[in-house]
Amino acid sequence: MRHSAPTASKSGSQKRSAARAWTGPSYKLCWTICGKVIRVYIHDFSRLARSTKDLLEIVERLQSKGVHLVSNKENLDTGTPTGKLMLTMIAAINEFERQNLLDRQRERIAIAKRNGVYKGRKKVAMPDNFPALYDRYTRRELNKGQLAEALHVTRPTLERMIREHLSNQKT
Repeated sequence: MRHSAPTASKSGSQKRSAARAWTGPSYKLCWTICGKVIRVYIHDFSRLARSTKDLLEIVERLQSKGVHLVSNKENLDTGTPTGKLMLTMIAAINEFERQNLLDRQRERIAIAKRNGVYKGRKKVAMPDNFPALYDRYTRRELNKGQLAEALHVTRPTLERMIREHLSNQKT
């Protein structure tokens, strides 16, 4: 008599790479069903993590739960000794390529700046209602997230606006 292993049929899709943290709906789904599956299929190891260290930590965390990663692009299964070796090599090569890409990008930007071609992103102008909203922030009626949302700017832009506002008050 033959017994077939139970199968889990859940899938998720993560559009962004996990360069900073292994979070997001698909990853949470993965950790939720880890005890029920033996393999997690991914498109490409380079989309899972940017550094060799991060990738190996993710793989180790999965393997501690008895789960193996299988990459469709590289055709590797981390459940085999050859797969583990190739994973480490591919991760190191991917990290090296990424670092080279960033170095070339920095060089091109520096050259463009010297030639006066690259000026960076245009600064977002400080809205007219900034002082009033900033006063509400200082009175703790708004937190930084709410202030940024009210001004329709990102947090880094808000930080720049606050610095400019404070420096203008001192002069």
